[in-house]
Amino acid sequence: MTTYNPQEIEQHAQKLWEEHQSFEVKPDKNKEKYYCLSMFPYPSGKLHMGHVRNYTLSEIIARYYKMQGRNVLHPIGYDAFGLPAENAAIKNKTAPAEWTYANMDEMSAQLKRLGFAYDWSRELATCKPDYYRWEQWMFVKLFKQGLVYRKDAVVNWDPVDQTVLANEQVIDGKGWRSGAEVIRKTIPQWFLKITDYAEELLSSLDNMPGWPDSVKTMQRNWIGKSKGLELDFQVEDFGKVSIYTTRPDTLYGVSYMAVAPEHPLALQAAAADTELAAFLKQCGKEQSNEAAMATMEKKGMYTGMDATHPLTGEKVPVWVANFVLMTYGTGAVMAVPGHDQRDYEFAQKYDLPITQVIDAEGDVSAAAITEKGHLLNSGDYTGMNFGQAFVAMSEHFKATGIGRVQVNYRLRDWGVSRQRYWGCPIPIIYCDDCGAVAVPEEQLPVTLPEDVVFDETGGSPIKKMPEFYETVCPKCAKPATRETDTFDTFMESSWYYARYTCPHYSGGMLSDEADQWLPVDQYIGGIEHAILHLLYARFYHKVLRDQGLVNSDEPFVKLLTQGMVLKDGAKMSKSKGNTVDPQCLIDQYGADTVRLFSMFAAPPEQSLEWSDEGVEGAARYLNRVWFQVTSFVEVTTEKEFGMTSDLDKSQKDMRLKIHQTIAKVTEDIGERQTFNTAIAAMMELTNALSKFSDESDNGMAIRHEGWHSLVKMLSPFAPHMTQALWSQLGESELLCEASWPEVDQSALVQDEIEMVVQVNGKLRAKLAVAADASKEDIEALALIEENVMKFTEGKVIRKVIVVPNRLVNVVVS
Repeated sequence: MTTYNPQEIEQHAQKLWEEHQSFEVKPDKNKEKYYCLSMFPYPSGKLHMGHVRNYTLSEIIARYYKMQGRNVLHPIGYDAFGLPAENAAIKNKTAPAEWTYANMDEMSAQLKRLGFAYDWSRELATCKPDYYRWEQWMFVKLFKQGLVYRKDAVVNWDPVDQTVLANEQVIDGKGWRSGAEVIRKTIPQWFLKITDYAEELLSSLDNMPGWPDSVKTMQRNWIGKSKGLELDFQVEDFGKVSIYTTRPDTLYGVSYMAVAPEHPLALQAAAADTELAAFLKQCGKEQSNEAAMATMEKKGMYTGMDATHPLTGEKVPVWVANFVLMTYGTGAVMAVPGHDQRDYEFAQKYDLPITQVIDAEGDVSAAAITEKGHLLNSGDYTGMNFGQAFVAMSEHFKATGIGRVQVNYRLRDWGVSRQRYWGCPIPIIYCDDCGAVAVPEEQLPVTLPEDVVFDETGGSPIKKMPEFYETVCPKCAKPATRETDTFDTFMESSWYYARYTCPHYSGGMLSDEADQWLPVDQYIGGIEHAILHLLYARFYHKVLRDQGLVNSDEPFVKLLTQGMVLKDGAKMSKSKGNTVDPQCLIDQYGADTVRLFSMFAAPPEQSLEWSDEGVEGAARYLNRVWFQVTSFVEVTTEKEFGMTSDLDKSQKDMRLKIHQTIAKVTEDIGERQTFNTAIAAMMELTNALSKFSDESDNGMAIRHEGWHSLVKMLSPFAPHMTQALWSQLGESELLCEASWPEVDQSALVQDEIEMVVQVNGKLRAKLAVAADASKEDIEALALIEENVMKFTEGKVIRKVIVVPNRLVNVVVS
């Protein structure tokens, strides 16, 4: 019997797979395709346990479907652009490209060491020109079609780093890296018209049964479809201010209007009011996302301007408020403190009127009444319910020309400009005479210079490189300048899954091979990507479809969102000092142990709590399987095993256990995706086979069938060890090319079944009965069981309940 040596065995198996190109695939009309994909990693330098768990999930699914006879595409690559590379480059005084490529090499080596079944011939990196040239090509195409535009937008600006910060990167009003006070700044930005697809993005969610309901709900809420009225309020000395409301029934309760600090009305008023100007400046230092708005202190200031109420003609004061976003809706709201809690709190703080105009449960002296009801104090509309008032008011405003029914979406167009260096250059040229001009297709890609080092002045290096940005206009040939902003990195991750189908194709963005693989059958990644990445990818796929590049409507058929890896109850992170290096575990226990533990410790959707004991337990189990299978091989003299139909009870029970396990593991992997319960079932089978020592011809044949099936089922989880055991069992083909074990339905037929017997719901006995026993026979056998009689003696049997194939409950009093 050989000793289980993970390092030696794993190296040998990986060499076999590489020599046979086991996981390189091409379209095959004779096989049904299966495209399995995990969200590709950012090349941060080293794998962490979150990576291991994520990629082991797709690995198991890919290997399972390969053994089911599918033509499996399982690729890997790197989401290689991004801010961390810039920060590392500044810290280490190197070029982001050099840092990125070194990390990619290191991570690839680790992924290969784990034995993941990737088609490495399709590896891609989004920072390479042969990838991002097609992203630029698509942008130019959309620019010409009017699906791309440029406008001024309010951003968080770090004056030290000379860059835009995401809202999440602004901490207490300061830049997360530089510590400088962040200002809200208006700068030109490029946008994609994702809102043109809002309705389809929303309605398509109803036809995506393979996605978790939680993710679909998050996307529905983010898209945020609503039906309301857009109304025009006239403001003296300014003009029209439009608002959008889904509650026109509360219109008679408007006691003030509020505009965003960046609204033109606020800016006009501040020009003549230094106190107001100072307030706007202060607002410019605050975060401007909806999450922050919900919790921040509500602040405001009267502009000195009044609007005219469109129904009553009364004057309504216009305030600037820090809770109104210029990027959401019109940048102005009508405030109804009697029926909106945020408006209520603001009105109380600044002593503004609060009027009840809806007859619903509540007390406006204590809180806003937000429920709908019949209208009060609302002129001709008094007594109407919400629906009646909506129709009547919309007809009135349509007739007067100051309002209209409108369907709105919370979703905003996608701002794709980033004032960073390490990203895909935006293919636009600015000419004083011709304006913004797209780079001609024959001049693509606009290549990002890679041999740059950041200086101490901050900002993007290419903004200081005339050799990059100085050019000529493609239209008039006059001197012009290139756009020095780069794309949001979500652009690269929104279509990479499609490029995997033809990564080396130079004749276009996608080849005909794309439709032979797309859509992705199984996509795997963290739920934190539920909105941005997954929504952008869905949008981009529909753009690809409308450009004639793919035939499908959605990119991903099924979605599995895995939980985090925790240690001591907290997410693993370097800052907390609670990380676990997978490489150390691989060196100590082997890759198969690390893979098995990451799948056994918790269901995939739930967070996994790290446990050293759990890793040791996984290692013990694999050692036990190795010992049992190699011990069986040692006592086996025949390579061919014949099994007769004349099996005794123990032999039938063992075959029943084998095929029950095959059925369960098949369902747990292929349907339920509960990999932990699949492993538990295999552990139970291992125990049963270990105790089954029958050395008769039938017994040996059953043992061979059992170990043979177990090795196959365990192979997606521990492919290295099982490949070695497969060879020892006398098989010459590679295990990853073998077929998945099939359930023998005849083995599931039972002569006898075990039933539980309860008295008043408490377990009192277990009963072996014929599988075809009648209800009457089962009742009779249950009542004469010795322990049942003990608890029924001297009592009245009220009824006997028989649950077929499960239990008998005797009810006594």
